[in-house]
Amino acid sequence: MVNSSKDVPLAPHTVRSWLASNHPKQIALLDKFEMELRLGRLSASAKAKKSASDEMSKNYGGVSSRDRVQVTSRTVELLRDLIGNTKWKNAAQLMALLQGVGRELHAAGGGKEPAIANIVMRVMCAVRDEVATAEANEQAAAKAKAQEAKRTMEPIDELADESLSKSLKDKASLSSKAKPNQGASVSRNLSLASMLWAHPQHLTMEKLGTSSASNVVATRAKRSDSFSSVDSSSDPLNNMSNDDRQFPPSFYATGHQFRGAVIEAIKEIMFDLEDLHKNIDDQAFAHIHAGEVILTYSRSKTVESFLKAAAKKRKFQVIVCEGAPHFGGHNMANSLAKAGIDTTVIHDSAAFAIMARVNKVLLPAHAVLANGGLVAPSGAHMLALAAAHNSVPLVCLTGMFKLCPMYPHEGQDTLQDLVSPSSVIEYAEMSDQMMSKVELINAVHDYIKPDLVNLYVTNIGAFQPSYIYRLLAEYYSSDDWGSFD
Repeated sequence: MVNSSKDVPLAPHTVRSWLASNHPKQIALLDKFEMELRLGRLSASAKAKKSASDEMSKNYGGVSSRDRVQVTSRTVELLRDLIGNTKWKNAAQLMALLQGVGRELHAAGGGKEPAIANIVMRVMCAVRDEVATAEANEQAAAKAKAQEAKRTMEPIDELADESLSKSLKDKASLSSKAKPNQGASVSRNLSLASMLWAHPQHLTMEKLGTSSASNVVATRAKRSDSFSSVDSSSDPLNNMSNDDRQFPPSFYATGHQFRGAVIEAIKEIMFDLEDLHKNIDDQAFAHIHAGEVILTYSRSKTVESFLKAAAKKRKFQVIVCEGAPHFGGHNMANSLAKAGIDTTVIHDSAAFAIMARVNKVLLPAHAVLANGGLVAPSGAHMLALAAAHNSVPLVCLTGMFKLCPMYPHEGQDTLQDLVSPSSVIEYAEMSDQMMSKVELINAVHDYIKPDLVNLYVTNIGAFQPSYIYRLLAEYYSSDDWGSFD
């Protein structure tokens, strides 16, 4: 792409310099987003930052936590601004822009928030879909045009066949008389239509005179030259190096006007995020029944909203594990009790003992992996094992923006984050000689295998873990997996 100020090509590794030289407002937005992401202050609006931070600290026991729906919404807004207000020319440049932005966000701390990369890859998949649709429409139009041309040329073909038959009869009659000017006679009988449109198998040296056959060959040569004489330098692909051609040729076509279609796809993602909790809550009556005992872990806004929605028409009991060491379950139980739900708080270690009385386990999700596995808050794996031992169904409540196209190659360390042990033990206690020899590991998440999860309830419906791979094919392109690693 030729820039007005500096000749900086648009590629994944040059996105920052390209934005800086051509779109200073957009690079400022990207820098601001990355700074808030690094500091953990990303929220829906600047006005709500302080109050949201104080509320999160209060409700989650001092844990640096964020409303992940708001974080995802901010990511979608950033992508909409970058795509709508930058001067990319074709789908290849747009994909390079998205890849570069995705890598920037991943390096800025997006690796700890997989939903950010998921949203970028969903937009990349939307771009691929729009290119495929435009290409299919062009092929359909070309096919219809060819069929129309074929129907138009059928009368000419019939005329050519009649002219050729007449010329052959004349040639036969002249041969019987053995006249010396038979070649010229046949040439006079051949019409322009017969020379241009007659079938090639009919135009042979044996059936035609020498002069007419040579004319046909010359005409066909001219027609072939007319197709090969197109200036190849006008093709943008021929002016690109092999390293730049990382996408199919249709991505480099400048005629595809799909900017509006991509923006519409982004708006659909935003609508899904706005209605996420409502769509999940609408399924509450199908999964929670009167008189049941529900066990949940720590605090989750999605699980809390789901239980409150079910409590509008059903009476049931909720048991909440306190979620040490941050004890988010205390705030969860307090909120449910205020909504009129019979709630009991238990120690995490009592989960196995109480599991025999439980009808269903509800867990939130940090991420849902490609194999159907679940990344949940630390301590949830213990509940999953206890539920499987007692044949209690485990249901996960999650939005589709948490669906990650990655496999748990690292086992329990997949999407894992180790934080300071200060929430477990005070630094002053570490001065003790005995404690100085203790290694403290404060993990944030647990990985739960897919065979321990019975059902995923999402904003688009309920699915078993074995169906997750089908959802991945609908939301992401396999060519974009791992684009930001």
